[in-house]
Amino acid sequence: MLRLAATEVADPCPVDDTVDDTLDEAGDEAGDDAVHGRAAVAAWRERARDRLARLLGPMPEPVPLDLEVVEAVDCGPYRREKVVFDSESVMSVPAYLLVPHERVDRGPAVLAQHGHGPGKAEVCGLDDATSRAAIEEHNGDYAHQLACRGYVVLAPDLRCFGERADWNPPDKYGCDLNLVHAVMAGLNPLAQNLWDLARALDVLEEHPLVDPDRIGMVGLSYGGTMTLFLAALDERVRAAVVSGYFSSWIDSHRFPWNMCGSQVLPGMLGELEHVHLGALVAPRALLVETGTEDPIFPVDVARREMVTLARVYRALGAPERLEHDVFEGGHRWNGERAYAFLDGWLGSPSVSS
Repeated sequence: MLRLAATEVADPCPVDDTVDDTLDEAGDEAGDDAVHGRAAVAAWRERARDRLARLLGPMPEPVPLDLEVVEAVDCGPYRREKVVFDSESVMSVPAYLLVPHERVDRGPAVLAQHGHGPGKAEVCGLDDATSRAAIEEHNGDYAHQLACRGYVVLAPDLRCFGERADWNPPDKYGCDLNLVHAVMAGLNPLAQNLWDLARALDVLEEHPLVDPDRIGMVGLSYGGTMTLFLAALDERVRAAVVSGYFSSWIDSHRFPWNMCGSQVLPGMLGELEHVHLGALVAPRALLVETGTEDPIFPVDVARREMVTLARVYRALGAPERLEHDVFEGGHRWNGERAYAFLDGWLGSPSVSS
């Protein structure tokens, strides 16, 4: 912990207060300083992209999705299909695919990622005791809410969650035990889950009712982790909502119990920060939700890091594509601005492509 506490960011974002003096109110260049500043940010983003790729390590070889529909349930405004698709030669991914009945043409879709808890059942609003308790605590049925608004939604289980959870003794935490096993095999759970989610984007792209240019992603907590990482890695995510997560690892590692074996990369501290990932999402649309009483990712840290990220968006000429929704409450999904945000950047589900 002492070594971690002494860690500093090796390559901080090259923007400070002066960037606001080199751009006009619309984020347009205001002279030679702006040109140099934009070039510095572009070069820094490439270094951050290289660091991210190095920390994640090599990814598996793609395999055919071999998508299967194993169940279909009428949920009123939409049909909930239980699907399974292959992400690796030795791994399949169970997911719920929510398809609104009114959708007849290609339109927007969202990859809705669960956080810690019961998995895809929570975000899809299933009516079982465990899911109901989690939804009440986190307001976490956002996949259901999106489908009711007309979006095609895919909600997969991450490894160690939902149908992908193995039984563990009560004193063994699945995420951490999985990290132990993965490290012995030279693998990383975060990278494995990101690979699965990239294949989930493939599933959405191939759906006949999805416009591949109108795909977004949302997630709370661990789902926010995966949303920020995947949006940084994969430009097919055109708009992202990161809830209950955006902060700083250098600050947040000091808080007990807010990290697990599914959310870390070897050697990442000082090499890669939340703001680096946000800068790789830019200039695509990004909304960050932060609760004023969130004990895991404190609002003051989030506000500070968002100021830096806002300067990156300004340097790239896209300040209007970044929003920070600070709400009264704790570690939960808010949604007050999220749905309108997605409508604005993906196009309303009622508008065909």
